Amino acid sequence: MIVYNVTTKISEQISDGWLQWLNEEHIPQMLSTGLFTHAVVLRLLEQDEEEGPTYAVQYHALSKSAYNQYISEFAEGMRQKSLEKWGDQFIAFRTLMQIVQ
Repeated sequence: MIVYNVTTKISEQISDGWLQWLNEEHIPQMLSTGLFTHAVVLRLLEQDEEEGPTYAVQYHALSKSAYNQYISEFAEGMRQKSLEKWGDQFIAFRTLMQIVQ
């Protein structure tokens, strides 16, 4: 199984609205691509939250080819939607991992 991890630092001013949007709109749109089986939302602890909280969302795919299809067909559009809605009030970075056990 492949895990596409998106870690995001959210501005305190938008944190509640962003989390609601994430759960009600963004994750359902990601899952509706049919390329991920489920998503897990985590809040990072023991982090400096002076500027806002940090979350990691882990999207699980059955294969690297499913992830590659997401990147080629959907990733740019999903990122653009986030930027249009939240502007520069967040910073995100992405990692790809494989479950080995």
